[in-house]
Amino acid sequence: MEQRYYRPIVQTDAARPEGALTLAGGWAWFSEVECIERGGARELIPAAWLPEEVAERLTASRAPVAGLGMERPRIMGILNVTPDSFSDGGRFDALEAALERAWDLVEAGAEILDIGGESTRPGAAEVDLEEEIERTAPVIAALRDAGFSAPISIDTRKAMVGDAAVEAGADMLNDVSAMEFDPEMAELAEISGLPICLMHAQGLPETMQDDPDYGDVLLDVYDYLEGRIALAEAQGIARDKIVVDPGIGFGKTLAHNLALLRGVSLFHGLGCAILLGVSRKRFIGTIGGAAEAGARAPGTLAVTLAGVAQGVQIHRVHDVAEIAQGLKLWRALSEGYEE
Repeated sequence: MEQRYYRPIVQTDAARPEGALTLAGGWAWFSEVECIERGGARELIPAAWLPEEVAERLTASRAPVAGLGMERPRIMGILNVTPDSFSDGGRFDALEAALERAWDLVEAGAEILDIGGESTRPGAAEVDLEEEIERTAPVIAALRDAGFSAPISIDTRKAMVGDAAVEAGADMLNDVSAMEFDPEMAELAEISGLPICLMHAQGLPETMQDDPDYGDVLLDVYDYLEGRIALAEAQGIARDKIVVDPGIGFGKTLAHNLALLRGVSLFHGLGCAILLGVSRKRFIGTIGGAAEAGARAPGTLAVTLAGVAQGVQIHRVHDVAEIAQGLKLWRALSEGYEE
């Protein structure tokens, strides 16, 4: 029998019909689901018709991630301590600049910090292991020594880099290769007990944008992440410690990115919190007419709010102040505001 996929049609309106289901224990709800068969029919069905195990996955409250509850959207601020990241390379690779930037991001509204020492932009080359450790671990250690209490995520594909970061005080692992680049990342996640984000990418950064190809990008990425979750669980990592990321811009064309964003609510069916990394990506500049990456904050906010409307919990962004302001307005409109 052909596998069926179930994409909740997500709503956030206060006028909620009786019998509607709460999405992932959060702020959104759904009463209808798009039932999808690969290469076949797509039809809307009432949420009440869902198989019991699917309904449980879609509605169960997500576990906190690095101490942050997933009942509302969370902002992950990006701190690239690299010389060559696509939009801010070289700005924060010196220790003092990195520390100042970290405090600024939290003051602007970041609730968790994602620190990376290796650019994974299209065409980027792999960074030497020791160099990546030297770029990241001292920054984390210095922040903790200075009393920085916000959660810190380490953005790396390498277990030894992750281990050094954990020793320095990191609270989360963020692996853009979903533990494929370095299988020992699974052991680190299991032993440390920290949450880990598993991201989809087609190919390595050096070549991933050469000719990305999918049968059905939404279903292909879903199947890949489902397989990586199964592997993680088999190696002792609990599902409630896993966050998933569809990998916008990682081995995807503009059309692929839009298809994933339109259908991103499908990934709630994996039973994990979702992380979305769209910040300043090329497709935003192409559609929005912003050639410079730093001019893409308005487009980033638009896509972020579209993700929030589909129940996405964690939003990884450069322009924290702008996104935080947008989310405050969204919450005032959806939840009310008192002066």
